[in-house]
Amino acid sequence: MTKAKGTADKNLSNVVKDLERSPVNSHHAQQLQQDTNDARHQDALNHDEPTDLQHQRS
Repeated sequence: MTKAKGTADKNLSNVVKDLERSPVNSHHAQQLQQDTNDARHQDALNHDEPTDLQHQRS
């Protein structure tokens, strides 16, 4: 699979965004970490396995 030229790697872009966030104090650092955790949790919810929609007949 090829990538379009001129686009940055998504993972590296996320690392740069994380490094750009500099917390002011420990409370702010905890809030930033919680935002990351919330996003990961929401992503996991969005990728749940689909339910089996086929009906079994007796």
